[in-house]
Amino acid sequence: MGRALMQTTLFGLLLTLVTSLPNKDDWDIYSFHINSTVTSRYATTVITSRVANRMNESKEVEFQVRIPKNAFISKFRMFMDGQVYDGVVKTKEQAQQQYTAAVSRGQSAGLVSSVGRTLEEFKTSVTVAAHKKVTFELTYEELLKRRHGKYELQIHARPMQPVSDFKVDVYIDEKAGISFLEVKGGLSTKALANAITKTLTDKQAWVYFYPTESQQKTCDSCGEQGMNGDLVIVYDVNRDISVGDIKASGGYFVHHFAPSSLPRIPKNVVFVIDQSGSMGGRKIQQTRTALIHILNDLNEDDFFGLITFDGDIFHWKRELVQATKTNVNSAKTFAQNIPASGSTDINAAVLEGARILKAHPREGSASILILLTDGDPTSGERNLKTIQSNVRKAMAGKFPLYCLGFGFRVNFEFLEKMSLQNNGVARRIYEDSDADLQLKGFYEEVATPLLTNVTMMYTGGTNLTQTHFTQYYNGSEIVVAGQITDNDIETFTPEVIAISGTGSVRFSDTNPTVESTDSVPDSRLQRVWAYLTVKQLLDKALQLSGPEKDRMREKALKLSLKYSFVTSLTSMVVTKPEGDNSDVLHKPKEGQVQPNPVATSRISGQMQPNPGSSARAGSDGRRGKKQKNRARAHYEDYGDLDIHRYSAGPVHKITYDWIDGEMRVYSSSDWIGGHIRTYPSSDITASPASPHGTVATVPVLHRFLIKTENQSLPLCFDVPGDTRLKLLHHPSEELSVIGLLDSPPNTGFKLIVIHFKNSQVVELCPDGLIKQQVQGVMHYTGQNLVSTDITAIGRDKEFDVAIGDTRMVVLIHEVDGNKFLWPVLRQKPSDNSIDGILVLKPAVYEEVQQSPSTKLKIRDQEIGVTRSSAVDYTISAAPTLDCWFMSAESALQRRLDDFIV
Repeated sequence: MGRALMQTTLFGLLLTLVTSLPNKDDWDIYSFHINSTVTSRYATTVITSRVANRMNESKEVEFQVRIPKNAFISKFRMFMDGQVYDGVVKTKEQAQQQYTAAVSRGQSAGLVSSVGRTLEEFKTSVTVAAHKKVTFELTYEELLKRRHGKYELQIHARPMQPVSDFKVDVYIDEKAGISFLEVKGGLSTKALANAITKTLTDKQAWVYFYPTESQQKTCDSCGEQGMNGDLVIVYDVNRDISVGDIKASGGYFVHHFAPSSLPRIPKNVVFVIDQSGSMGGRKIQQTRTALIHILNDLNEDDFFGLITFDGDIFHWKRELVQATKTNVNSAKTFAQNIPASGSTDINAAVLEGARILKAHPREGSASILILLTDGDPTSGERNLKTIQSNVRKAMAGKFPLYCLGFGFRVNFEFLEKMSLQNNGVARRIYEDSDADLQLKGFYEEVATPLLTNVTMMYTGGTNLTQTHFTQYYNGSEIVVAGQITDNDIETFTPEVIAISGTGSVRFSDTNPTVESTDSVPDSRLQRVWAYLTVKQLLDKALQLSGPEKDRMREKALKLSLKYSFVTSLTSMVVTKPEGDNSDVLHKPKEGQVQPNPVATSRISGQMQPNPGSSARAGSDGRRGKKQKNRARAHYEDYGDLDIHRYSAGPVHKITYDWIDGEMRVYSSSDWIGGHIRTYPSSDITASPASPHGTVATVPVLHRFLIKTENQSLPLCFDVPGDTRLKLLHHPSEELSVIGLLDSPPNTGFKLIVIHFKNSQVVELCPDGLIKQQVQGVMHYTGQNLVSTDITAIGRDKEFDVAIGDTRMVVLIHEVDGNKFLWPVLRQKPSDNSIDGILVLKPAVYEEVQQSPSTKLKIRDQEIGVTRSSAVDYTISAAPTLDCWFMSAESALQRRLDDFIV
């Protein structure tokens, strides 16, 4: 009988699931990687967890991660026993059939849930045979939203145990230019701060987080079960007051519009505050505190009003008044004494706030109505649809309504619909110690209007996302996506019309810069369009009813299925092996709570691996072909050299020429670790230009960079080839890392040797293999080495190395067929006595002269420099950077000999 197909459906429940943490004696997460790529503010994040069952019997292995609520899961895969099990996005109705079958057996499935303010939890499991492994891979996508003048990429790390091979890699590519970049969050503090490295160029940034196992227990929310916290990458891009940043590819475009340097528009704002009995205690205290801070931030040319309500309405003033110091102080006194008692008449309160705003129109101003409540209407008009209809008629689209729902007693969907119907948004305020800061933070997002009645127009554009926006606020951003008619970028013209503080304004460009990437296949812009379209269709469906609502939902459903987005209309069905759990992944609603933890359900059936796909199995190690003609091999392969120990002095003493890309060797011996090796003359190629043994040495140079902490040019200098460099020396840990530079120019290292405590020697080779000294003799260990003191994991293009509190990545590059190594320190030891090329401090200099030649001032010394370039091999993409070239001694502020061993 064939193998059983197991289609699993994950139903989303707003619930913090009780986590069954792994028992290290049962199964072990030996690798956990998070890789996030952000291009033009669109982030695609892949979480990969590799787990081994260490037991002599089958075990259920879990995969549990948290992702941003704003994201759509777009792919889930499992790799096991040479097969790939792919998730498939289906309609909720199709998934419901499997869910109902599970429930009829007394089982339930609930594996996606909301956790806290900004995260959802994804959880699934699979049965793994004894001593077998499984790889889980989850992909999610999100468009980063600009708030307070910055974007935030939130990465939550919670692998549920310390992991020997844990890494977070973030790559940001912004053609507009990156204005600043910071790393925040609970995982960026204390000892974990040393595990973070970042590189920033004009338009690209790389952030790496590689904590050791011991460090994974040291943050505030970490412990023996490993890390549990956030890494938040914060950045912004360069802006101007033109039409904005437009990208086009494959017939699609994305337009980011966020002009700066505009005058602020005076605002009219009315605060409508719930003071019913349910607001008592800490909630009303925090509301008072937040209101006082907000009132202090009003500008004197603003006008404002303040009313509170329970079953009745209480006015501070019955009309808008100017935010003079006297009026603000009076309103603060009123706010300080807001009580909490009575019922809740939301309908009357919002209508009164709208009346106050409409009664005092001011030309050249922007009006805003802000409602704060913690519950449902309990007096006056209680029918939610009637209240929404009344409010919509009263506001008549003249100004936005922002609804803040305090806590989880409130009907958030009611507030969300009412906000969307009136050009606003709803936000939940969490009952926590910082609720007042949440309230103030939201107000700051809308505190500074810069434009009103913003209309985005695109000649030659079709299938556009939202193009009209009531207001544009300082620190925010408007994003529009669409298709370019007939993919004719020559006839595509964007234009923005709006009202500013000085009157009507038009943003246009007779020759707009529309960056096209059609030379490289790129479906990303199409996915951004689909992401925005689905989000906005779902928002429209929430506002509507009847056939129009159904039409919006149908459009959103089709796009969700086409682009494999898990939304409120779709679920992801995941195939699993026979007799295993059945999961249906389904995006939860904001605020939905399930009273009890849920377990996975079981559905029997036939297992179907993905046709034509196979699991990515690791190699047990390749053996490079040994070179008999060692001299002509240019020492690319050290596999057959008997290196027993390494002494000071040059690793390589030979005389050679570099002719037509080939190294010609003339001397017949070299010095390696105290061992003389003599090559027969038949193995040596003499140069036609120079008789054997008489040629002068031609230096081979390798260029190194010393980067700065800001965005000024790095310094660069040259080091001669075949030099043996001290990369890292950690005296207290008895750790030394030595690199042997390769012979071809402008490449890197042909061998990296790690010495630890005078007893362990490990070599990393460009062919991806690792060698370890055992009883004085070097032996291959394959691509992985795991010992008590040293862990080295080899992959296609890198090694990950952990030694005590030191974490290092060694990248494998290839240029013109020549493979070489380049080390990067990801975790710097805390000891101040460490030394070496890898721990050089960022360059600090001042440009003191530009003509007739450039001079930099470093430590009170003026140094002549020339503008040059260098390849940055510390990054896998190896970009070429401009740099200030100088001597090694000037750049290092030390003798180069100090780093040569």
